[in-house]
Amino acid sequence: MRTEVITVRTGSRPTVRDITREAERFLDGQGDGLLHVFVPHATAGLAIIETGSGSDEDLLTALDELLPTDDRWRHRHGSPGHGRDHVMPAFVPPYATLPVLGGRLALGTWQSICLVDPNGDNPTRQVRFSFLPA
Repeated sequence: MRTEVITVRTGSRPTVRDITREAERFLDGQGDGLLHVFVPHATAGLAIIETGSGSDEDLLTALDELLPTDDRWRHRHGSPGHGRDHVMPAFVPPYATLPVLGGRLALGTWQSICLVDPNGDNPTRQVRFSFLPA
């Protein structure tokens, strides 16, 4: 298995960051197999979604509606409503496994790999790419 960790700057506000290009660079020269993407953080996740058409903001809006940033959460350190950031990975998991064919991601036409980070308290994230050849 080949593996590599990259650092992604997410900033100080909730964000959906497309990391498909970084994954493609990691896969350059590989053959068939599986790409496993993992975010080793308690307050971030990965989504396979369309980007650039408003879906990124729609996802953040949906998370705000489903998991409001108010004082209902028992987990209370950090910024107000931070407890919801610790619940979010149950809905947007911190991992994804994708097929790789001929060294290329087998994504659908409009699909992208996106890092979802609702936690503005941590402006950088680590992402681990692991390639398991066929």
